[in-house]
Amino acid sequence: MAKYQQDVRQLLDAIGGKENIQAVSHCMTRMRFVLVDTKKADTKQIEGIPSVKGTFTQAGQFQVIIGNDVANFYKEFTSYAGVEGVSKEAAKSAAKSNQNVVQRIMGALGEIFAPLIPALIAGGLVLAFRNIIGEIHFFNDGTQSLADISQFWGGMYQFLWLIGEAVFHLLPVGIIWSITKKMGTTQILGIVLGLTLVSSQLLNGFDVASATEIPVWDFGFIQVEMIGYQGQVIAAMMAGFVLVGLEKFFRKICPQIISMIVVPFFSLVLAVIIAHTIVGPIGWWIGDGIANLVQMGLTSNVRWLFAAIFGLLYAPLVMTGLHHMTNAIDTTLANTTGGTILWPMIALSNIAQGSAVLAMSILQRKNKRAQQVNIPACVSCYLGVTEPALFGVNLKYGFP
Repeated sequence: MAKYQQDVRQLLDAIGGKENIQAVSHCMTRMRFVLVDTKKADTKQIEGIPSVKGTFTQAGQFQVIIGNDVANFYKEFTSYAGVEGVSKEAAKSAAKSNQNVVQRIMGALGEIFAPLIPALIAGGLVLAFRNIIGEIHFFNDGTQSLADISQFWGGMYQFLWLIGEAVFHLLPVGIIWSITKKMGTTQILGIVLGLTLVSSQLLNGFDVASATEIPVWDFGFIQVEMIGYQGQVIAAMMAGFVLVGLEKFFRKICPQIISMIVVPFFSLVLAVIIAHTIVGPIGWWIGDGIANLVQMGLTSNVRWLFAAIFGLLYAPLVMTGLHHMTNAIDTTLANTTGGTILWPMIALSNIAQGSAVLAMSILQRKNKRAQQVNIPACVSCYLGVTEPALFGVNLKYGFP
């Protein structure tokens, strides 16, 4: 006998039946439904099902929290309902019909930066360790660091910059690759375009402010500054979307028989020209403007007000998916100012959500069913994912 037979029957009925399911998939803990009509889903009835830990709607998907055994529940549900499960990517694609323009843009931003996050985390940890051994003067009355007094740690300090430079200085390569991957165009062209933005032939973007002379390409009728875009996020994103647009345009108008030659050549050459003459400088200006505005807000005399507003709005941003836009701001801040105050604030927001769930867990310590939601949601928050806590506990009960 199937373990969840009764529960899947109730869920199918409460969600509006098979005909109301446009697509279904699952992640680590949740069933993800794209519904024809979300109003047909009886949330109260669904949350009364023993296996269900909570529900919420995000990015056009109606999500039902099951827990760690979601894979088995999913198999039984799709088998009983007679629906074919799809991948998370296919479900996201189907869910776009339930999203407005802003949600689609933010969803795309999230999917572009998600593959980069492991590298950013690794790079951040490497640079933090590098700062400890090379930048903090622990020895000889605060005049020398560990790298100064030890040949081994001095070598390690130099060696670790390989990773730090690759992650943060050469970030445009990863950004443009991710954009081409997300948009379904040729990824190697994205990598090549990214490399042209950070080439060693160019003046390093971090040295522009202190440079006495900026080299140029001289075409006779026009000169183009040979400036690199190391660490530039907005400029890289704009260049990536230019490449995507050009490739799609040329694939549409070019005969199939010569597309293998014509499409990559014209797409890449034009994208590189446009990147270095138009969108690169504009993106640099926009990125610096955003970073300076945020940095000014967080370091000004009214920083307490700016921080309070950000802290107040961040959780609602997560609920709508708009929080993905902070990834670009964070990365720009880290590269232009040497650090970001935003990431620690976001971490504190996550910890606050988790601590509210921890308090609920203590209050509901005798409620075994509630604990099945509380404990995983609390751990998830402390590891950086707050949606289970937000939708499964804190919004559900209100006051947390």
